[in-house]
Amino acid sequence: MGNLAKPDYATSLFILYKMKKKPTKSTNKLKVRRLGIDTQKEHVAYIRADSHVVISEGFEALARVRIKKGILSIVASLHIVHSNLLSKGEIGLSEIAFSSLNIKNGDMIEIIHLEPLVSLGYIRAKIYGKTVDEKGMNEIVEDVLLGNYSNIHLSSFITAFAGDHMNLNEIISLTRAMIISGDRIKWKQKMVVDKHCIGGLPGNRTTPIIVSIVSALGLTMPKTSSRAITSPAGTADTMEVMAPVNLSMKKIKDVVDKQGGCVVWGSGANLSPADDILIRIERALDLDSEGQLIASVLSKKVAAGSTHLVVDMPVGDTVKLRSIEAANHLKILMEQVGNAVGLKLKVVVTDGSQPVGIGLGPSLEAMDILSVLRNEKNAPADLRERSLLLTGELLELAGFVKSGKGYETAAKVLSSGDAYKKFRAICKAQGGYTEPEFAKYRHDIHANHSGIVRSIDNRKISRVAKLAGAPDHPRAGVRYFAPLGKAVKKGDLLYTIFTETEGELYYALQYVKIESDIILIK
Repeated sequence: MGNLAKPDYATSLFILYKMKKKPTKSTNKLKVRRLGIDTQKEHVAYIRADSHVVISEGFEALARVRIKKGILSIVASLHIVHSNLLSKGEIGLSEIAFSSLNIKNGDMIEIIHLEPLVSLGYIRAKIYGKTVDEKGMNEIVEDVLLGNYSNIHLSSFITAFAGDHMNLNEIISLTRAMIISGDRIKWKQKMVVDKHCIGGLPGNRTTPIIVSIVSALGLTMPKTSSRAITSPAGTADTMEVMAPVNLSMKKIKDVVDKQGGCVVWGSGANLSPADDILIRIERALDLDSEGQLIASVLSKKVAAGSTHLVVDMPVGDTVKLRSIEAANHLKILMEQVGNAVGLKLKVVVTDGSQPVGIGLGPSLEAMDILSVLRNEKNAPADLRERSLLLTGELLELAGFVKSGKGYETAAKVLSSGDAYKKFRAICKAQGGYTEPEFAKYRHDIHANHSGIVRSIDNRKISRVAKLAGAPDHPRAGVRYFAPLGKAVKKGDLLYTIFTETEGELYYALQYVKIESDIILIK
C-alpha cells in the first residue's frame, strides 16, 4: 500500500503540534503498523491489551493519548485490541493518524499520556453558568485547532454555548479567536464586498448569481462558502457541481485577480479552520447556536478580507428564525459583533415561508442558478428576485450606486447576459465548468386531493432531500413544484424525488408516508 499524500496546510494546522521540549529517552516506543482503517478526521490508535506500554502506563480503552514522531505529534483516542491483529510491540494507526505524522510502516513512535487540558475548565465553568473571557476562548479554540479535543469534548463545547447562552462579549471573543486561528487574505483593493445567508431555507442559492453580477460590474467579491450543516446543500456543495471549490489561498487570489470574484469552499483556504472542525460536530448533532453562528459567519468574512457584508436573514415558521422579533435580536447582535471586528454590515430580513427555486440538493440547485443566469423563460422567479434584491442592497452598501438604484443596476447586468458570461469565466478560472445532471432514480409525489397550497414545512421537505442522498450524492434531492397559493387538483405533481440508489429512494418514500403534512393543501 502506497504512502498517503502529505496533508494540506489547513489539515496540518489541525493535526500537527510542535513540541517545545527536546525529545527524551522513553520505553514507550512501538513499531507502527498501518491498518487501513478510515476514521475520517478522528485520530485513532490501536494497541494490544498485553503490550508493555499499556501495562506500564495503565492505558484504558478510549483514553486520549499523545503520539510523537520527532518534533511532531498528534492526539488520538486509544482502542485496546484483544486479538492477534497486532503484536505486543506494535501500534496500529487509523489512516488520518498515519498520514498526519508523515510516517511509514515500521517506524518507531512514542506514546504518552495527554497532558491536562486547562481549557476544559472554561467549558465546565460555562456549563455551570459562568462567563468565558477572551483568554479562555483563545485557549479553547487553540486546543480545538490542535486536535486536543475528542468528539465528546467538542460536543460539550458546542452544547454548553448553544441557544442563547453566549453574551455579546463571548461572541466577540469567539469570533476574534476563530479569525486568528487560520490565515487571512489581504487584497489590493480597499473595498471587498460579500454576502451571506444564515441558512435554514432550502433552495436559497443566490450567492453564485450575486457574485457574477457584482464581479461583472467591477467590484471585488471573493466568496468563501461553507458546506451543508443541516441542509440538503451548502453553497460550496452546489458550486462544486459546476466547478472546483477546494482551492488554495494562492489559487483564490489568482482567480479573483483575473475575474474579480470567486465561489470557493472556505476550508480549502484555511480561513478560520477551527470553525470547520466545529461545523463537523454541529452537523452530526443537527444543532445550530446563535452565538456560534455569528462567530462562524463573521470570522470567515474577516479572514477572507471582506470590508462590506450583506446578510440574508430568512424568517418563517419552519426555518431557523421563526419570528421578526427573533430576527431583530439576531440582527442587532450580528451588527454589534461586525462593528467590533471591523465589518460594515447590513442585515436584510427576507421571506422564509417556503423553499426558493425548484431544486433542493447540489445539482438540482445548480440547475436553478444556471436557469436564472441564462435568463431562461422558465427560470425560478423567486430565486431571480431574491438575488437581485440582495445584490442591490450590496451595491448600495458599498456606495457603488445611489440609494434605491441597486436593484435596477443589478437587473440590467443580469438581463444583458454579462452575469452569465462572468460566471462561466469564474468557473473556468477555478478549474473548469461542468453541467449539472439528474440522479439515476426518480419518483413523483402527487396531490391526494384538490385545494390550495397553504403551507410548506421547510425542514421536512429538506429532510426528504437529505434522505434521498443530498448533499453526499450531489445529483440527489427534490424538485419542488407546489409553491404557496397554488391551486392543485387531485393527482397533480407536487414534487419529484431523485436518488442514486433504490435504497435511498425507499428511505425517502417511507418518510413521506409518515409525514403527511409536508405540503398542506386545503
